[in-house]
Amino acid sequence: MSHEIEYNLERCQERSIRDHGRERECDDDDENVVGWQKKKMGERSRHEWKKMWEIAGPAILASVSQFSIGFVTSAFVGHLGDLELAAVSLVQNVIEGFVYGFMLGMGSALETLSGQAVGAGRFNMLGIYLQRSFIVTGCTALCLTPVYVFASPLLKLFRQNNEISELAGKYSVMIIPQLFAYAINFPIQKFLQSQNKVWVLTMISMSALAFHALLNWILITKLNQGLVGAAIAGNVSWWLMVSAQIIYVTSGWFPAAWTGFSSLAFKSLASFVKLSLASAVMLCLELWNYTAIILMVGWLTNPKIAVDAISISMNLQLWTLMIALGFNVSISVRVSNELGAGNPEAAKFSIVVAVLTSAGIGVLFTAVALATKNQLPKLFTGQPKVIKATSKLGYFLAATIFLNSIQPVLHGVAVGVGWQFTVALINILSYYLIGLPISALLGYKFKLGVQGIWSGLLIGCLIQTIVLLVLMLRTNWHKEALQAEDRVRTLGGDTGSTQM
Repeated sequence: MSHEIEYNLERCQERSIRDHGRERECDDDDENVVGWQKKKMGERSRHEWKKMWEIAGPAILASVSQFSIGFVTSAFVGHLGDLELAAVSLVQNVIEGFVYGFMLGMGSALETLSGQAVGAGRFNMLGIYLQRSFIVTGCTALCLTPVYVFASPLLKLFRQNNEISELAGKYSVMIIPQLFAYAINFPIQKFLQSQNKVWVLTMISMSALAFHALLNWILITKLNQGLVGAAIAGNVSWWLMVSAQIIYVTSGWFPAAWTGFSSLAFKSLASFVKLSLASAVMLCLELWNYTAIILMVGWLTNPKIAVDAISISMNLQLWTLMIALGFNVSISVRVSNELGAGNPEAAKFSIVVAVLTSAGIGVLFTAVALATKNQLPKLFTGQPKVIKATSKLGYFLAATIFLNSIQPVLHGVAVGVGWQFTVALINILSYYLIGLPISALLGYKFKLGVQGIWSGLLIGCLIQTIVLLVLMLRTNWHKEALQAEDRVRTLGGDTGSTQM
């Protein structure tokens, strides 16, 4: 008898001890595992590759669409003047950058739990998890509101220009409604992704982006409403998008997953909050590392050209990262589904396929970055000094692109399994205890400037990637499947098992 079948029988025996009368469920799981094992390697690969792209493709489009809302705002505001553009850019990069990452992280607990519940066939838990996530992200939005209200003094505390900070503070207050839109958007996003209902989410996001561009043109270009018009356009666009998502979820398309509001949403909130906070810390530690790199470059002697160069390089890297984030979502869903279904071998196989596919695309983007390192900067600036400085960072950009084609996939695995707290500790070790000190040492002590600072980033990223790979290679995936089953039962409450 194979090791996998032995594991599955062990799992069924544990179930029978805890819950009599579920032998049929065990038999079904045995058949699923055996059916998966009987497939040939080529058939497994094609099946997994198809499932992966079914999620990754629309997830990439949805991420790019939502991410581009801020770019559209900046593009229209840029025609108002340098002061207005600087104020909006400061809010987007500092205030919203911090809040967006934290809110996304708080919603990522739903990604773990919903995916595992789908794999276990307990779809009625999804609505309860969604409501719990609404409670958690809504309270988080309330707690983060002062960041928007006091944006001006906070920016001045970071030694930003007084005039820009004042205007940024006024704009920040006007876009508070978007903060509460995030609190709805991220939970629904995870709810839909866990069930592979991503195309509707993608269409809603793309439509919102198109409407946002039109509304900006009307309010800013035609009606001359300035920053007030930009804020209104952003608020309306985000709330239209989340309203469409709410209607889609609650209008009967998910009869098994959404059965209305339930008092069970308030049960096991402490455990849910713990996983949400771990997710938020994991993601924020990642994002804050890049913010720290930008700040460190800004503290160099005569930093203007260096800041421009690294900003251009980071923007290029960010667009390639959108592809990897699609695989991040995909592998998170696939791993959580398979572990929830009690099929650890399929989960391991999904990881291999996702890592190899994303890494292959990363190699392609890396080659493009190296081949065009002297031409790409010209898309962003016409200043020869900035173009030259950015070109010198081409090799660092290429290395970062390659590592970031693998690292987000590993993060997705971690979310799918529920390792958020562990990855947060790994982030602290690789970035804050090793990477950033090396950046400071090379950049300032050895006077290597922006190249030295970025070297520290690369070293931290490499260490993190290696540690995550070792962790996954040493993982007992059979044990993780059992823990996934326990997590679904513990956090789901006594809701039974509903099949779609």
